[in-house]
Amino acid sequence: MTDTWELIVNPFFNYGGTDKGLFWQVLTSLQRVALGFSLAAIVGVALGILVGTSSLMYSALDPLFQVLRTVPPLAWLPISLAAFQQANPSAIFVIFITAIWPIIINTTEGVRQIPQDYNNVARVLRLSKPVYFLKVLFPATVPYIFTGLRIGIGLSWLAIVAAEMLIGGVGIGFFIWDAWNSSRISDIIIAIVYVGVVGLLLDRLIVFIGSLVLPEEQKK
Repeated sequence: MTDTWELIVNPFFNYGGTDKGLFWQVLTSLQRVALGFSLAAIVGVALGILVGTSSLMYSALDPLFQVLRTVPPLAWLPISLAAFQQANPSAIFVIFITAIWPIIINTTEGVRQIPQDYNNVARVLRLSKPVYFLKVLFPATVPYIFTGLRIGIGLSWLAIVAAEMLIGGVGIGFFIWDAWNSSRISDIIIAIVYVGVVGLLLDRLIVFIGSLVLPEEQKK
């Protein structure tokens, strides 16, 4: 097992198995987050727009979303392990189910906050659905979407670290848990620094992408 100094000066070592530098531990976690979060973003935005444009669906589904969003991420892990029987897809599912709720809820709220005057003008001009989406709905909703994405990416990173403590294998969460079991407190501190820095970078990445997508007049 490597010592703390090697973790600091050489995050890229790979001695096989779980004995890898923090770069590889973080990379494995990021790959899981990227897949689970991407799926959550696609499904969440689509479902949020669908629910937001239908009063009936909103009345039926919003209470369910509000209940499910309060379920702790790790509560989903036994269900995902029972369903997938493998650690990696189970962890990805936990990311997906954790990130999707703020994306759905914020997207839905964005659609419902579109000024009625905009919708009235769209009807008068008889805009087609694709034109209405591109010219009215999307520009008005995208700030809410990115608020949901920003919350979702933060929750995703928190969830994967916790989930990896239970599923084992390579990943920053398991690294922290393994270090605790081996009483390597200094290793845990270094890993926590990595977790914090990566979490900040993920947040800044979503903010940067949002600055490219947001309509010019809505940028701060």
